[in-house]
Amino acid sequence: MTAQLISLFATETFEVPANIAFSIIAIFMVIAAIRVVTTDNVVHAALWLMVVLGGVGLNFLLLQAEFLAMTQFLIYLGAIIVLFLFGVMLTRAPLGRSDNLDNKQRPIGIVVGLLVLGLVSYAVIKTFGSDKLDFSAYDGSQAVAGNNRTQALSDAIFSQYLIPFEVISVLLLAALIGAIVIARRD
Repeated sequence: MTAQLISLFATETFEVPANIAFSIIAIFMVIAAIRVVTTDNVVHAALWLMVVLGGVGLNFLLLQAEFLAMTQFLIYLGAIIVLFLFGVMLTRAPLGRSDNLDNKQRPIGIVVGLLVLGLVSYAVIKTFGSDKLDFSAYDGSQAVAGNNRTQALSDAIFSQYLIPFEVISVLLLAALIGAIVIARRD
């Protein structure tokens, strides 16, 4: 598996600007994801999560999925992170360093994380190892076809998955109201 990763990065396709941009974004996302779970400050963890979710949106832009990118930015960065921050602040969670965090399970978490990383890497390389994105084939004449894909995606989200989408939004609203009630009990 390691040899396949090295050969993947040693090929000439890695020199494509989109692949280089993806690599830079992915490095920032991995660093930010590690900081999400290792920081002692809950607010800083939410801010690092913003970097990770923003990187996902940028990767959607690299894949020319503008609708998904804007949805990622609006919903996750604009709503979910704000919900997290309001929830943290309304429940009066400690905003500074917390010395009483349980880090006794860290070695087990590292081993499980590395196993999951290896499994996902193997699955992605086995499934998509020889596939390549061809950005040079895209020209302005395909913009109409791209709009059809966006329309099909929006139709799927807001027709077939409309009820689960609304249930999740009501659940998040209930969580926010619950945080306010818990914070105002005294």
